[in-house]
Amino acid sequence: MSSKDKNLHDEQNSDQIEIQDIELEKDKSNQCKIELASRIAELEQNLEESKKIERDILLRTQAEIENIRRRTEQYIEKAHKFALEKFLNELLPIIDNLERAIESTNKNDEKTKTIEGLNLTLKTFLDIISKFGIEVISKENIPFDPEIHQAISIIDSTEHKSGNVINIMQKGYTLNKRLLRPAIVTVSK
Repeated sequence: MSSKDKNLHDEQNSDQIEIQDIELEKDKSNQCKIELASRIAELEQNLEESKKIERDILLRTQAEIENIRRRTEQYIEKAHKFALEKFLNELLPIIDNLERAIESTNKNDEKTKTIEGLNLTLKTFLDIISKFGIEVISKENIPFDPEIHQAISIIDSTEHKSGNVINIMQKGYTLNKRLLRPAIVTVSK
């Protein structure tokens, strides 16, 4: 082979090798692009999942904050509503004593003024505490309710329905519908 032919053949071989190298580089580049695209898609999916998790955490945290706020408001409301409970429990014996004093006095003319004064004092006192949510439990001839009554005796009675309160020994009291003291009663059988 002549040197021209040999050079031509070498050139062709060289060109083919270059083409093969270029194609190999192209394949590697395409493979890298595919791997990068796959990795990008995976990272984007991870990012979306992270966003969902963060959004969920944010919503739960906001809900928890709202629940804490609501519970705190309820606690404060109850504290305001029942702040007087201990104080009022201490006042109940005064009411009891006034009522007993009125009941035990004879109704003669000399003591009428005293009795009227005691009645007026008791009425004023009861009016004042009723402004603060105190209700008196003092009804007779109603069904016995263990939520507000405490039975100390059961008496046979033909005049009253069975299970009804027939006598109140000591009045009961509620503060904003919450029992302070049950009424002590006698119940019919």
